[in-house]
Amino acid sequence: MYNKITLALAGFVGFALPAIVCAADVHTRTIASTCMSCHGPGGRSLGAIPDLAALNKDHFVKLMQEFKSGKRNSTIMKRHASGYTDAEFEAMGAYFASLK
Repeated sequence: MYNKITLALAGFVGFALPAIVCAADVHTRTIASTCMSCHGPGGRSLGAIPDLAALNKDHFVKLMQEFKSGKRNSTIMKRHASGYTDAEFEAMGAYFASLK
């Protein structure tokens, strides 16, 4: 009986995990797209605002945490950063780092 339950759970996890990963990817792309309103399509700025594409993930996370805490001064970015968790900063940082 233990083997049947283990196999059933493994099958469920194997089936559900891709859907969970896909949902997380969609969430990351959705929240990252809000950055592109100012930072340009694909994270490539069309003006004086810094590029996000290919930015080092750890640097992105540090900047966002500094905006959120108020250590880095910016009225607009503090408002944006305040709406995200550290896990979302990590996910967005990885996403922008992947854009070449």
